[in-house]
Amino acid sequence: MQAREDDWTNYLAIRAAWLSFVGGRTQGEIAKQLGMSPAKVHRLIAHAQKAGYVKFQIEGRPLECLELEERIAGEFNLNSCIIAPDLGGGDVDGAIRAVAVSAAHILSDVVSSNAVRRIGVGMGRTIKAAVEAMPRVNRPDLEIISISGSLTRTLAANPFDVVQRMQERTGGEGYYLPVPYFAESQEEKDMFLGQRSVQNLMERARGSDVFIVGIGSVENEGHLIQRGMISKEEQADLMDSGAVSDLMGRFLTIDGKIAPVSLGDCAVGLHFNEVQGARLIALAGGESKVDAALAALRAGVITDLVADETLARALSDKIGLQLARSA
Repeated sequence: MQAREDDWTNYLAIRAAWLSFVGGRTQGEIAKQLGMSPAKVHRLIAHAQKAGYVKFQIEGRPLECLELEERIAGEFNLNSCIIAPDLGGGDVDGAIRAVAVSAAHILSDVVSSNAVRRIGVGMGRTIKAAVEAMPRVNRPDLEIISISGSLTRTLAANPFDVVQRMQERTGGEGYYLPVPYFAESQEEKDMFLGQRSVQNLMERARGSDVFIVGIGSVENEGHLIQRGMISKEEQADLMDSGAVSDLMGRFLTIDGKIAPVSLGDCAVGLHFNEVQGARLIALAGGESKVDAALAALRAGVITDLVADETLARALSDKIGLQLARSA
């Protein structure tokens, strides 16, 4: 019964989207034609957009973004760097939205490639938004694998895990790593890693053709703090150690080195050193991520970056200042 209701909702959403985006009808006109309220039409169009039935693409980027791309790619020896234009709001949500739209096109190209049979994915707000913005691609042969623990320490599902969402977009096979992102101790981590199922999944993840990760911050607005993945005491320890970035569960100082803090040893999942040499696409949005992004780029494993213009400008400025000081 529920499946039929979902099919009917999708049918109405697609029809409303056609009338709106192709037919140029107002929501009032669509409501009259379909015999429903304008409010319901609004919800249907929003559903069509979120479900990936509506696709749009803006060709090209402003010159300032292209210049930032060239500078950042050259500085960090990246294969590609895409900078999404500033949307003008000055807020983190706007930055993430801009990055998500740009990254969605790249992810679509990745999953459409027959050379890509297996994708290792991290988690986070920006990756989640990018996958939700990604158009549907029929790839039932695609494997999507978590490269880090898919659960919180309370064993609840992490709302920013993207395996299921990418599976829905592609029709592929999803594999979760059924352990916490961080263990409570090294001993607990060893116990998780001792499980045959976990070993098999991590070995499968190591063989991914492409890896997609976010760049995390240890600041209050970061995913780790917002979702209660770490405690305030652990956050204080991280900051005291000089850590500014979370890359695949490992903490980095501003110079791209591993921070001397025990929490990173409790991360359950692939270490970024294990994917050295593979294509690793990193997504980051918001000026507040400047130190986190700089540290992650200096680690030397990121091959492709998608960021927003405000973050890129802050990153470029910081690079320039440090180059001037060293001179």
